[in-house]
Amino acid sequence: MEREFAVPDLLGFGFLAAFFPPVLVDRVLLEAGRVEQRSRLLPSKLVVYYVLAMALYASEGYRELFRLLSEGLRALDPSLVVTVPQKSAFSKARERVGSAPLRRLFEEAAVPMAEPQTVGAWYRSWRLMSIDGSTLEVPDTPENEGMFGRPSVSRGERSAYPRLRWVALGEVGTRAIVGLSAGAFGASELTLAKPLFARLEPGMLCICDRAYLGFDAWQRARERGAELLWRVKHNAVFAVEERLADGSFLSQLYESPNDRRKGLPGVRVRVIEYALDDPGRPQAADRYRLVTTLLDPELAPAEDLAALYAQRWGIEISIKEVKTSQGRAPLVLRSRKPDGVLQELYGFLNVHYAIRWLLHQAAIGQGVDPDRLSFTGGLRAVRRKLSRPESFSPQELGQADR
Repeated sequence: MEREFAVPDLLGFGFLAAFFPPVLVDRVLLEAGRVEQRSRLLPSKLVVYYVLAMALYASEGYRELFRLLSEGLRALDPSLVVTVPQKSAFSKARERVGSAPLRRLFEEAAVPMAEPQTVGAWYRSWRLMSIDGSTLEVPDTPENEGMFGRPSVSRGERSAYPRLRWVALGEVGTRAIVGLSAGAFGASELTLAKPLFARLEPGMLCICDRAYLGFDAWQRARERGAELLWRVKHNAVFAVEERLADGSFLSQLYESPNDRRKGLPGVRVRVIEYALDDPGRPQAADRYRLVTTLLDPELAPAEDLAALYAQRWGIEISIKEVKTSQGRAPLVLRSRKPDGVLQELYGFLNVHYAIRWLLHQAAIGQGVDPDRLSFTGGLRAVRRKLSRPESFSPQELGQADR
């Protein structure tokens, strides 16, 4: 007997439903006020999982992605007739749900995952963290341009697409992104980074590039109890107050040059200066300067911290994974309205975190550094799993929801 399979029964999204369980999705929808009041073809819970699936199959259109996921159901029962909604139905459903549930899902799920035995995640007792930023192109619509703006180009021409700017907080050793701040293209990375400092905790050591060093940012990050290791701009002035045995020195970070000239009290920091002697990097700066809250050279020798600064590249690799491995190269988000853009971006980061969690578990099992496991390989494995018949269990999920 031929029977039609309802869209809500597609909630058995295998790995996605296992990592982001329905009870969690229900909770974030309730907290965001996005629980529908009447039965719909595309209920809110399904839309959340569908946005996550979009981040796995960024090159697929709405309806083609739905067909791809439906193959698992047809393999279970060839007689099933799956109704594919129109593209406009997906767009309206996404707009109804909005970005808030995907943001809450990320905030709940994306926490530092390194365990004491995780290779490469720690320096002594400190968990290594880092912050960095990037941009993403978004569809050329008046709404997106009005919200995000676009970069200027030469000769008065406009760039092809508007862009948003986003800054991520990452766990260096696992390459998991655990914080996001997004805004207009014209916003500075330093401004966007400030909300991320609230996610720092005691026992963390946060490594940042020179774009983030500022008195206010330093104080905000330090208030969270984390230790800091940030690069200094070449023109920053730090007077030597006390030279230490390892060649570093103690100095003061001031709120403004006027405070320094007037001799007002600043914040005690330790400055580390070093040069790179690497024939393979002829373009490297002649000298580097780092400032840190770790004032005791016995607890953190200058040579260790200079070598540790290179670990900051881990967050840049994570951002690249989102933009080029998960997304279409070059990645242009598909959402034509700003809230949809943010919803889509949080979908990408939720999926990235889930894959990084899988790789971390595999790395612990093998006793290796998570850096040695291929993110692309993990992504392909999840994609294969999601469209297999065993990934879909409508009856089991239906029982779990009751």
